[in-house]
Amino acid sequence: MSEEFNLEIVNPEKSFLNKEDVSEVVVPAFEGEMGILKDHISIISFLKPGILKVFSKSGEDKYYVEDGIIEFKENTLSVLTSSIFSLDKIDKNYISQSLSETEKLLGKDDLDDQSRFLISQKIDVLKSINSN
Repeated sequence: MSEEFNLEIVNPEKSFLNKEDVSEVVVPAFEGEMGILKDHISIISFLKPGILKVFSKSGEDKYYVEDGIIEFKENTLSVLTSSIFSLDKIDKNYISQSLSETEKLLGKDDLDDQSRFLISQKIDVLKSINSN
């Protein structure tokens, strides 16, 4: 019996990724990192800035996502995000520039707690990517 399910990732520009041989996906959900396996209960959750890990027959792929929504039902995981990049192809200059811009945002006085949390999360993830 197959332990695989379907994954589709969509961003505003295009259908970013479609895979049918996925065995596990780890998503950076607001509740914390969440692992999705075949036959997981149906779920809808929001994404926070972090690393989305995809495990399939071809190995492990990692992607940086800034935000989005996931939905898992009928053994299909749909990820809708405004920004996603493969860590294999990400430009270190882009990461450094994004980190600088994001750190400036954290200095604003008029941030609510949720915005401060998301900005801090984004800074932590960008720093971890930059150090690798």
